[in-house]
Amino acid sequence: MIEAERKRAQLTAADIYNSAVASWAIAAAWEVGVLDEIYNTGTVDGDELAQKLELDPIAARGMYQALAAVRIVTREDGKISAGPLFDEVNHYRSYFHWLSRGCSGLYTEMPSVLRQANRVGDDFYRRDARAISYACRELTTFSFDPAFWTALERVPFDFSVVADLGCGSGERLIQVARRYPHVRGLGIDIAEAAVRMTTEEVARNGLSDRITAVLADARGLRTHPAFAEVEVLTCFMMGHDFWPRESAVERLRTLREQFPNVRRFLLGDATRTVGYADHEIPLFSLGFESAHDLMGQYIPTIDEWHGVFAETGWTLVGEEKISSPAASVVFELE
Repeated sequence: MIEAERKRAQLTAADIYNSAVASWAIAAAWEVGVLDEIYNTGTVDGDELAQKLELDPIAARGMYQALAAVRIVTREDGKISAGPLFDEVNHYRSYFHWLSRGCSGLYTEMPSVLRQANRVGDDFYRRDARAISYACRELTTFSFDPAFWTALERVPFDFSVVADLGCGSGERLIQVARRYPHVRGLGIDIAEAAVRMTTEEVARNGLSDRITAVLADARGLRTHPAFAEVEVLTCFMMGHDFWPRESAVERLRTLREQFPNVRRFLLGDATRTVGYADHEIPLFSLGFESAHDLMGQYIPTIDEWHGVFAETGWTLVGEEKISSPAASVVFELE
């Protein structure tokens, strides 16, 4: 009996190890186009696909094997097919990219980041802002976007200028500009890489005359002439950066002052999950919460968010709950 238990433990340890490797392979397979090829065709020749995508064939085989080890794909005679877990993993591939590409520097340096002596200043950890923007561009399409559009359509007035805090790749503003041809957009992000990416994407979509991006920290904005024109303010996947509580109250008040003509504020974010056993934590939540714990960034619960609005000059007039990421929400404030 003891030997059988030991073998089960060994297999479980191997699954954990192989899953870690596969997480990197999922992120890479999405970025280089392999997941899309398998999704569109069902079965591909591994070497031919590597040649088509200009990948090293031996390196590509290693990636295929990592995916096969956790049943995302199957391999037979050089053919790569969708496995039993392909559809689910492909749907949530941006979660894996956010973790394995966007947060790789943070987790690689986890032993150093954990030590109190090293947690000094704002640069004791590294993340890839461009990779995070790349992941979030798709992540929001199936998570926050449906709730966002529902909330935006409920805005009870005509608006002409929308500002997006933490604009990332600029995709939200681009979509708003397409849906509302008379609306102009202003992107605001603390990361130079994100501002560059927004500027590039806006130009690629022929919207440079309607959307601009500026480098600024939403946690401490300084007066800008363009802010006075904004009527609708949006902020997604960065509201937690305003916390802890005392800071959140102050920063939300500052936003009210810096954007004096904003009449609706759509604030969407993943919040800290509660009520889950450690072995039942939903997809993405563990990565999101542990990464921010490592960075020293407080993640509030939904109830904690509810407890600050009354002190900030914003009134909660509605909210849209989101199931994935778990405990996510879009608050409608005015």
